[in-house]
Amino acid sequence: MSGDIHVVPHGGEWAIAIEGTGARTLYESREAAIAIATQLAQQTMVQLLVHEPDGQISEQRAPIRQRG
Repeated sequence: MSGDIHVVPHGGEWAIAIEGTGARTLYESREAAIAIATQLAQQTMVQLLVHEPDGQISEQRAPIRQRG
């Protein structure tokens, strides 16, 4: 996975969308989607972008590089 990860509104649910893939995974709550997306972004070292219901980006998180 190389594309940044977005948490976006999708109807009455929330989705995790990965840039460049067209794939979306749906979640019942924004919080659940953010929790999973945070883990995915960290594992794959990509940026996480969280969108508001109107589509605007409200938060950007860069991956935290682990020392070791």
